[in-house]
Amino acid sequence: MSKYFYILFILLCSLQTYAANITGNITDAMNQQVLAQVSVFLEETGELEETNRKGEFQFEDVADGTYTLTFFLRGYTSIKKQVKIENQQDVVVNIALENLQLELATVDVAAEPDVTYNIHRLRNVEGLAIYAAKKSEVIEMSNLVGNLATNNARQVYKGIAGLNIWENDGAGLQLSIGARGLDPNRTSNFNTRQNGYDISADALGYPESYYTPPTQALQRIEIVRGAASLQYGPQFGGLLNFVFKKGNKEKPFEFVTENTVGSFGLFSTFNSIGGGNKKTDYYAFFQRKQGNGWRANSDFHQNTAYVNVNHEFSPKLKVGLQYTYMDYLAQQAGGLQDFEFEQDARQSKRARNWFQVNWNLAALTLDYRLSDNTKINSRTFYLNARREALGELGAINRPDPLRERDLIRGEYENFGNETRLIHRYQLGSQSSTFLIGGRYYQGFSVSQQGDASDGSDADFRFLNPDDLERAQYEFPSRNASLFVENLFNLKGGWSITPGARLEYIRTASDGFFKERVFSGGQVIFEQKFEDAKENSRKFALFGLGVGYKVSDNIEAYGNFSQNYRSINFTDLAVVNPNLVVDSLLKDEKGYNADLGIRGQALKGAVQFDASVFLLRYQNRIGVGEITVPDPAVVEKSVAFRTNIGDARILGLEAYVEADVLQLIDKKSEKWGLSIFTNFSALKGEYLSGQSAFVGNDVELIPPFSLKTGINLSYQNLKLSYQYAYTQEHFSDATNAEFVVDATRGLIPSYNIQDLSVSYTYRRYKLQSGINNLTDAQYFTRRAAAYPGPGIIPSDGRSFYLTLGVRL
Repeated sequence: MSKYFYILFILLCSLQTYAANITGNITDAMNQQVLAQVSVFLEETGELEETNRKGEFQFEDVADGTYTLTFFLRGYTSIKKQVKIENQQDVVVNIALENLQLELATVDVAAEPDVTYNIHRLRNVEGLAIYAAKKSEVIEMSNLVGNLATNNARQVYKGIAGLNIWENDGAGLQLSIGARGLDPNRTSNFNTRQNGYDISADALGYPESYYTPPTQALQRIEIVRGAASLQYGPQFGGLLNFVFKKGNKEKPFEFVTENTVGSFGLFSTFNSIGGGNKKTDYYAFFQRKQGNGWRANSDFHQNTAYVNVNHEFSPKLKVGLQYTYMDYLAQQAGGLQDFEFEQDARQSKRARNWFQVNWNLAALTLDYRLSDNTKINSRTFYLNARREALGELGAINRPDPLRERDLIRGEYENFGNETRLIHRYQLGSQSSTFLIGGRYYQGFSVSQQGDASDGSDADFRFLNPDDLERAQYEFPSRNASLFVENLFNLKGGWSITPGARLEYIRTASDGFFKERVFSGGQVIFEQKFEDAKENSRKFALFGLGVGYKVSDNIEAYGNFSQNYRSINFTDLAVVNPNLVVDSLLKDEKGYNADLGIRGQALKGAVQFDASVFLLRYQNRIGVGEITVPDPAVVEKSVAFRTNIGDARILGLEAYVEADVLQLIDKKSEKWGLSIFTNFSALKGEYLSGQSAFVGNDVELIPPFSLKTGINLSYQNLKLSYQYAYTQEHFSDATNAEFVVDATRGLIPSYNIQDLSVSYTYRRYKLQSGINNLTDAQYFTRRAAAYPGPGIIPSDGRSFYLTLGVRL
């Protein structure tokens, strides 16, 4: 480790810096009056200034180089301006902002967010998508102070109300978030995308995301709740889209390095390059991350690389090419029983479990402007990936028998295209927007399960690849869809957005599984079952959104959207002694409905979004209980994944953030102080279905959750503190409080605190912090399979230190 610090120290000492000032004056383009309280953001350094009463701003001690300034004032169009500092010469930038009222007749415009807020919403029309009247959130990464090297989800998503975050991976290798009672496992209930295209293993057959983009490479994260089903697929959870940074066209080359060390042997190095010219831009990065983990038997290492090149072939045509590579190897400590967790949450009872992932993702994007009012975007994507789980899957209340380990291998190859057209037009005196698009997707997954070596190393080879002991399946899938939405802006501040989606889905499986009976460690009976299934269905989904401008800065919104989730045939392919999957699983259907109010109050000092929702489920898939034979005890009860029944989930989700200094009329050019709070209150109940579950609480729903915190800044010094509380809830539909093997039971209430600090000096940035400040002992998940089975403890207190340099 000392080698890295030495190299970095020599690099820093050898750099020369040149300092100058960027100053300017902001006026109204129509009447030439000076504009006060204009936010001016210096993108490359993260500094934010505000114009004084004379419309003046100033950035001091800025090094030579090319910079991007963003000017924002609510009610005016935002402007980005490139400036270049050479030979320590000061730069003067005078800007005239256009009032938004001048443009409302021809385009649908919403004010840009204040860059100091943690969260803002998507515009009614943004890019080639319509978000009017939908519940949406955007996380701007430039505002975030936290442990980005480990993708700390608790800090990254602190402003999103109602998320249930599984924190069983302290390294940030996988993201597991759910909302509104949806299973967080590998974020499988969201349509997870990167720059607008799919990144999950198989969007139809296995929509789990083993790859999580590094937060250090991201510009923003976009979240749209259930009403996203019309444009982005029928999932109940909605859309989760990771938007990467892009190269600066005004700068031919820029290099950024961020190096992090932390507790439990954590080391991460993130290095990116970017730049461009008038027609071409590029951005690429490489990240290496490794560590020992908080628990024993938790070593890991990960490599991630990405490259994106965009070229404008003409003023109308732009083409982009992207490629992502990721691999990681992680040892898995396995689960614990309840009493073992209480004794020592850091202990491990499994020393032979490993997990390995290899991900290759490519995309070709095309943007074409037919006219000033009509644009086309097309995204073609391809995935070739593999994941392998190796270890002992037996119940955690029994010791590792040290026999041959179980190896599960999944291989995924899929491709697809999504093309959409957006057209702005005048309807009477109001502007409207029409969107139409189509999607084709074809996937092919292979699942294999059999015996591997009885050793303890990461040996991912089958002992008998030609005659697997448990299962082998192929899963071809195909999907075609057509979607349409139209935003009608009406008089009096009203807007209506109807939409529809036509869907064709074909999923199939072909393979075999084996049932084996053991006695004295030997197989005394084995039977092979050939299995082939196919399921094709066509259906239509409909939705409607309504918005009303209560005032210039406040909007009431409501929406209704149907949802659909096809069963994952891959669920049926794994032989697991802790979990039995119903072979007669049916698809899930239902709808989301939202009613809320959002905007800014008290002259922009307070930003808020509060909404109530209703989610109805038909044939909700959940985990119950079934009795199966067991030679050791004659029979035993295990988890049973089946259609539990129809469920109703009601909830309140609220977020509020306040600029304290502006609120008390003490706005400062140097100081900043904001507080935020978000909470959710949820109630889920099974209304009908299997009698054993009617009246039970829906699992994975914390009745109450809260996140609150404070952000304090002085010039380039920023401090962030947050507190998160999650109330006790059930992990399965039986509402079991305790089972012997710990695969089901209560998730106890827990509260966690995090503290982070950041300081920027010219081209250098130093970040540090403590996660789980009070060293709370807690868990968020009980697992029936990997990374368990059993209770999966979350990490205790940890420390990190990051040093970044921009060249």
